[in-house]
Amino acid sequence: MTEFTFGPILRSTETEFRFWSPQSQTVQLVIEGDAPVEMEPVKNGWFSCTVVGAGAGTRYAFLLPDGLQVPDPASRFQPDDVHGVSEVIDHSAYGWRARSWKGRPVEELVFYEMHIGAFTAEGTFKAAIDKLDHLAGLGITALQIMPIADFPGNYGWGYDGVMPYAPESSYGRPDDLMALIDAAHERGLCVFLDVVYNHFGPDGNYLPAYAPIFTDHHKTPWGNGINFDAEHSEAVRSFMIENAIYWVRDFRFDGLRLDAVHAIKDDSEEHLLKELARRVRAEAGDRHVHLVVENENNDSDLLERDADGRPMYFTAQWNDDIHHVLHIAGTGETFGYYKDFADDPAKLGKALAEGFVYQGEMMEYRGEARGKPSAHLPPTAFISFMQNHDQIGNRALGDRMIASQPLDRMKALAVCYLLSPQLPMLFMGEEFGAKQPFPFFCDFNEELNEKVRKGRREELSRLPGFDADDLPDPTARETFEMAKLDWADLSSSVSREITAFYRNILNVRHRIVVPLLASGSTAPAAYENRGSAVFVRWDFGARQLTLMANLADEAVPFAPEGDMIFQFGAISGGRAGPWSVVWSVSDA
Repeated sequence: MTEFTFGPILRSTETEFRFWSPQSQTVQLVIEGDAPVEMEPVKNGWFSCTVVGAGAGTRYAFLLPDGLQVPDPASRFQPDDVHGVSEVIDHSAYGWRARSWKGRPVEELVFYEMHIGAFTAEGTFKAAIDKLDHLAGLGITALQIMPIADFPGNYGWGYDGVMPYAPESSYGRPDDLMALIDAAHERGLCVFLDVVYNHFGPDGNYLPAYAPIFTDHHKTPWGNGINFDAEHSEAVRSFMIENAIYWVRDFRFDGLRLDAVHAIKDDSEEHLLKELARRVRAEAGDRHVHLVVENENNDSDLLERDADGRPMYFTAQWNDDIHHVLHIAGTGETFGYYKDFADDPAKLGKALAEGFVYQGEMMEYRGEARGKPSAHLPPTAFISFMQNHDQIGNRALGDRMIASQPLDRMKALAVCYLLSPQLPMLFMGEEFGAKQPFPFFCDFNEELNEKVRKGRREELSRLPGFDADDLPDPTARETFEMAKLDWADLSSSVSREITAFYRNILNVRHRIVVPLLASGSTAPAAYENRGSAVFVRWDFGARQLTLMANLADEAVPFAPEGDMIFQFGAISGGRAGPWSVVWSVSDA
């Protein structure tokens, strides 16, 4: 078991406080209500101080030589937000109920991305528990929680967190998060956490004041890169890798989704990502723990399998390519980054069959080649979706597709990706046709707020609508409030019908597609276009799974092959009507 180097060590009658500051000659420990105490320098920039009688609930901070008081960078909880003191937490005090839970194999995963603050009216870990029966009954098997590392203010997407070990205090206390994970496990649901190891947010990160957390050797969209390979990088690497282990071990998360790994720069002999994957898997033991990446570069090397078909590093990647082709098919929009995926129906087949559309080819929007070969990877190396937080939030109004597109189109797209051998992911509320927008929102000080307002317009200026005068203010509380799901919508006949539709599809997936995936590796899938329709075939040993998707307004010739397992749209007289989809199985 990994011994953590960062954060307090809680013992029966005392607590050892530790602080890493190679840039400081002296450091003092400040326990709330007591006078500062000199910490003992140990080695390599570390300071230590053991306090008898300090236990769970003790609030503390560190005092630097220049008089700046800072929280613990590995704080387990920040009761008064990121600028306040830290609190000692006894994670062993929580009494787990689902103690025998070992997780789920990869082929069973059906993800549901959720933002804790916007998932319910209360916006807390506890409140989310009340919705778990709904998700389990729908056929969801894995919650995908957006980042919860403590961030400044009372609302935010979570990608500007500055306290990687401390659950966001506005969502509840650490034991509330444990209770959510425990309740999910009791219902057969895995829980994944979105983690950010490529940058820190702009407000509340005190590390640069006392430690070499950044290096000018690497540049990222947020400035200097995190120091994973220069002097003192050993401690920085430990800080991040131990964080990943912490969530998986102490909170029993079933997996992690690593944000924007293409921005993690490291010239070490073993890249941080590979060391992290190796050590997390070793810590997980016999549990099913899955590691997922977001990787704009489509670097399939991170998804390679060993001779036994097991992931060498990461289990799967969010597949933006499948989103882009589905979005274009459903909306006809070809602006911005959609342009490179437009005017070629074969790209839908390629995304479904091979994962990446671009596997080394030049992309006009990016102005460079993108991707590596991916057809040899199993379909479970890709997570597919028709919406997620980014793809909705990158729109000027944060509007969902269903707010402007016919329901039948949305259903046809859903049938394509939910029954695909790739791992499907819904965005919260999709299953009942929620029309609440999901715009970007954050809560900084006014100086930073103004930078966010200006920066959003500049960053997304190539997308339509960002030059309008009436955009939602990303820093206003009402923008956050408008993103909250309205669960009363479930009482409407339309929402009930959509929910039943999704439940039926996922039932077919679990009964038929999952056993096919579990039967063994597939050969590379084949795809072709016949008029406006795309056909994709996957071989699973003696059985073959076939998709026919006519995502267009005209009918096409079509003769069903094998046993149909799901049909949407009109199929008659040897023709498939507009927006029709058929899945079938047959002997190979």
